[in-house]
Amino acid sequence: IITYVLNGQLTHADSLDNQRVLTRGQGQYLSAGTGVTHSEHHRGGELLRLLQIWILPDRQGHTPSYGDVLFPWEDRENKWLHMVSGTTAPDSAALIRIHADMNIYALGLTDGKTEAFDVGPGRQAYLVLVEGEAAVAGHRLTARDALEITEESITITSKQDAHVLLLEMAKAP
Repeated sequence: IITYVLNGQLTHADSLDNQRVLTRGQGQYLSAGTGVTHSEHHRGGELLRLLQIWILPDRQGHTPSYGDVLFPWEDRENKWLHMVSGTTAPDSAALIRIHADMNIYALGLTDGKTEAFDVGPGRQAYLVLVEGEAAVAGHRLTARDALEITEESITITSKQDAHVLLLEMAKAP
């Protein structure tokens, strides 16, 4: 389970003795593996917005694990930040490692800037515009819009400061 906090505070506790309060820009991963219990609460006064992505592992029986990372905004400003890396990128600099063929990137694109992403052969991606406005392949996107991209390069142009999350994985059969 990958959790990406957009706004507010998320309180996490689990049976592995982890207790954390996550804020904007933090990524969290929890691999249930052979078994773990956890709870999450919104205890802050500010509106909580997050994306929680459940990913099937490459096999059953992994040892349970937990981690969280605060990604400084400047690490994704006008460039792709590789946050989560799976089994296909063993030499990746991503700080969150998972047991699946998936990579997750974040991008904070300032107004008028452009950035490209290549979705290679046999790969697909889901791009989610979580904040702002942008254009991709002639399509205007606003906050919470998403696109599926299959085996092609895309260029995203911000029309208003944009915050993008991109999930890249093996193409579905």
